[in-house]
Amino acid sequence: MEVIKVEHAQKSFGTLEVLKDISFSVNKGEVLGIIGPSGSGKSTMLRCITQLEELRDGVITICGDVLTNANTETKRKIMLKVGLVFQNFNLFPHFSVLRNITEAQKVVLGTSMKEAEKTAYALLDKMGLRDKAHSYPCELSGGQQQRVSIARALALKPEVLCFDEPTSALDPELTGEILKVIRELAEEKMTMIVVTHEMAFARDLSDRIIFMDGGVIVEEGSAKDLILNPKNERTKAFLSKY
Repeated sequence: MEVIKVEHAQKSFGTLEVLKDISFSVNKGEVLGIIGPSGSGKSTMLRCITQLEELRDGVITICGDVLTNANTETKRKIMLKVGLVFQNFNLFPHFSVLRNITEAQKVVLGTSMKEAEKTAYALLDKMGLRDKAHSYPCELSGGQQQRVSIARALALKPEVLCFDEPTSALDPELTGEILKVIRELAEEKMTMIVVTHEMAFARDLSDRIIFMDGGVIVEEGSAKDLILNPKNERTKAFLSKY
């Protein structure tokens, strides 16, 4: 079953064409890795899927519902099915860890405080952070903040979770703890799209990988085939740097 389908996506910022003609799909329980150089359109594609940006042309379908050109209320309902984990955490600095996870549940889902806290503590246990429930983001390491960010996204029970360079803001020794969490989600068959610069991680975690460059999909294939045996010369040149 296709959870996300993107057809002929195009996006420009002024005269700069960032997405030229992008089409792909993600099936339920699948992990899609997206790799490519800076400026290739990877993050912009995620931002269009999560409605932080609007396509200039093309169609995005989520769980069978067409997102593109839908009215505001329909978009809101569709977007509840998609979570996004930012590279820079985007936690509310004046909220405790617990409130960062409960607030969206109450505001977006209308969950009671009791149920929101029950969900939050279960996710903090999953992330190994129960003892940080009443801490503030400034009191956490980058890896801990990113785990809270993942817990916050999961609290809304999305059908698909998108990661935009989830380790790029972390020191190398903190990267491992985030990759471990994402691996565990993959083992639980969480549908995910992961934009990453960690090639070994993309190879080991993803079912499929898309290599983007210049706003187009240059090559697509199974994770191990694309990373270990790329066919396109541009893909080979990119991967030779890793």
